Amino acid sequence: MALRISLSTPPSLHSTPSQWSSSSSSSLVPNRCIDWSGTKRRVPSAISMDRKRESVGVVRSSLEATQEAAGAVALEGQVTEVTKDTFWPIVKAAGDKVVVLDMYTQWCGPCKIIAPRYQELSEKNLDVVFLKLDCNQDNKPLAKELGIRVVPTFKILKEGKIVKEVTGAKIDDLVYAIETVKSS
Repeated sequence: MALRISLSTPPSLHSTPSQWSSSSSSSLVPNRCIDWSGTKRRVPSAISMDRKRESVGVVRSSLEATQEAAGAVALEGQVTEVTKDTFWPIVKAAGDKVVVLDMYTQWCGPCKIIAPRYQELSEKNLDVVFLKLDCNQDNKPLAKELGIRVVPTFKILKEGKIVKEVTGAKIDDLVYAIETVKSS
């Protein structure tokens, strides 16, 4: 028994007009799918237009991503979720403040356990910027750049440079590392 997964594909430069549905003249929606074997097949016409629109990805330009990153800010007393695009702009904007980054994954048990304690730390240390990064596929380049090997990992930065690291859900070690960096 073979597993066949069908994925709708967004418009391609190599597609011909005959490969696009004509149910709506204002949108280009592919009417073919690609399975793992690489063969093409037609999408059944019973699929609603809304369903087809959901399958078409939004393409953003690098300029839009840069503008979004430039507008990213971290708030005092809160943990701010960052991405590969927003992390460095926020670190740069922090100036000489200490920045703590929680690198986690959605499936990590210890990450879930320490998250509320990390939030409490952010509420108590208003002079520190607290960030978190989901080390998913989208943010893999940043996680690799920062040298993550295990989750949770906490990176402590000062003036844009990593000065301390705490691995594992060790809240006492994290508090000690933050205090050490703040006093240096």
